[in-house]
Amino acid sequence: MFDTMTVTKIVAAVCAPLLIFLMGSWAAESLYLASAGHGESETQAYIIDTGEAAPAATAQQGPDFATLLAAADPAKGEKVFTKCKACHKLEKGVNATGPSLYGVVGRKVDSVPGYSYSGKLEAVADVWTPENLNKFLENPKKFAPGTKMGFAGLKKETDRANVVAYLETVAGTRSQAPAAPAATKTADSTATAPAAATTTAPAASTQPAPAAAPAADQAAAAPAGIEAKLASADLAKGKKVFNKCKACHSIENGKNKTGPSLYGVVGRKVDSEPGYRYSGKLEAAAKVWTPDNLDKFLTKPRAFAPGTKMGFGGLSSEADRINVIAYLKSLGG
Repeated sequence: MFDTMTVTKIVAAVCAPLLIFLMGSWAAESLYLASAGHGESETQAYIIDTGEAAPAATAQQGPDFATLLAAADPAKGEKVFTKCKACHKLEKGVNATGPSLYGVVGRKVDSVPGYSYSGKLEAVADVWTPENLNKFLENPKKFAPGTKMGFAGLKKETDRANVVAYLETVAGTRSQAPAAPAATKTADSTATAPAAATTTAPAASTQPAPAAAPAADQAAAAPAGIEAKLASADLAKGKKVFNKCKACHSIENGKNKTGPSLYGVVGRKVDSEPGYRYSGKLEAAAKVWTPDNLDKFLTKPRAFAPGTKMGFGGLSSEADRINVIAYLKSLGG
């Protein structure tokens, strides 16, 4: 049997370490909470002031404007251009509050006849290159101090690329195949191959060349490709595409508006709608509105018929052109 003193010693031996452990835990927790409330101060203590400015974060750069322009969508640019319509016309030589924008891409600055310019445009640019138009459209007053143009600018670079691409199509200066330069470069890199072949190949006169197809066959072959596409066209989609034309063209027989009636236009003689006064050099480009000629005209009206007053920039999508031609063909003709 243990006496009382022995029991007391045993209890004291067990409790003393436990008490020390609890006191240590309490002290550690107090120190942790105290330091946690000053995390920012503790972090700042490790910043060493060298007297040099901190390096700026490297901005992530996107594609350059030339790349954006090559992939731009003229149809979207036409929508963006609605912001400019109040002050600018697309007809050649027709000025409004602002100068005509027909052929502006590549045009000399301050060069539209009969328009009084403002600001210091000639001091900052000689020609309206796509790059200069991009900078001007971003912030007109900054690019040309003193300009009276009240437009604040287009903040999105993609919007600026699209509208510049649209302005190119209006004047017929935009390439339909932006990837062409790459192909040209590849051709240039292999340009020496044909020269070598020329030195070893027999004279052209010793090898019979394939006979050229008769002119009548060529004329028949051209529409064949588009006729096949028309056969599978979607008339419902063509009708929707025609909504872009309804403001200026009627599909009622003999009813002209700003543009001539398009009833029976497919297969109709060019410039033949009674009572309508045509513009441009249509008859010099085509005699009949074949599907093939309509496709070319709808791609770039001003390129196909120079001088036409038609303000429509064209349909860049071949599917849209095929569908709308099929729709018009279904109406008569």
